Amino acid sequence: MRAIKDMSVLITGGGSGIGAGCAELFVEGGAKVTITGRRLDKVTEVAKRIGSACHAVAGDVTVEADRERMVAAAVAHGGKLDVLINNAGSMYRQAVGAYTEEFLKEAFNTNVISGMMLASRALPHLVTSQGAIIFVGSTHTRRAFPGASPYATTKAAVEGLTRVMAAELGPQQVRVNCVLPGAVSTELNLRAGLFNSEEAAARYKAVAGLHALGRIGTARELAEAIEFLSRAEWVTGVALEVDGGIGLGVSNF
Repeated sequence: MRAIKDMSVLITGGGSGIGAGCAELFVEGGAKVTITGRRLDKVTEVAKRIGSACHAVAGDVTVEADRERMVAAAVAHGGKLDVLINNAGSMYRQAVGAYTEEFLKEAFNTNVISGMMLASRALPHLVTSQGAIIFVGSTHTRRAFPGASPYATTKAAVEGLTRVMAAELGPQQVRVNCVLPGAVSTELNLRAGLFNSEEAAARYKAVAGLHALGRIGTARELAEAIEFLSRAEWVTGVALEVDGGIGLGVSNF
């Protein structure tokens, strides 16, 4: 297994939730981490809390100029780039009868295309370091939640591109994997404007029982899985379910 110490890691969506949890864990292991997010105040707050090994950069992953700045900042901060964690994304819910082309295009641009383009931008550096790309998928591809087909479809696309990208980049010794989180307390639904904080808390409480382990996960637990995939040098093309067993479809009938 590759050591975390002295790695250079770029994490999108690093201002909260899984992204911030990853930043904390990697810095604890001795890595230089660059986190990005659209809101400078959020990523700066996380970086300040973690310490000087964590560098914050404001940027929107859907904007090419911002993607270029993100990669450049990570290389400058860490002296190279070993790991790209494509964590940024948003929840997209829309009923089948209410689909709009504009909404679906935005969902794919944010959750799929931006990560693909960032991987392309980072690739020369990852080839040099024989590094890793890690996408964040979802167990929405394992459990069907009515109304969430736009989001689930983007995450299914992430799984598919992970496998093909892993096959294509394997000869260059660049590993590509993804994690599939179950319910984790993040700001995903809040950012999408679907719930307020009280409603989100009630929703997490309600969904806890769908997990075989009877609870929702933590950002730290997802970060531990992502850390493993960043270090495991003979693992590529994997969709790792880190979901407390929600994907099992447990029934207590």
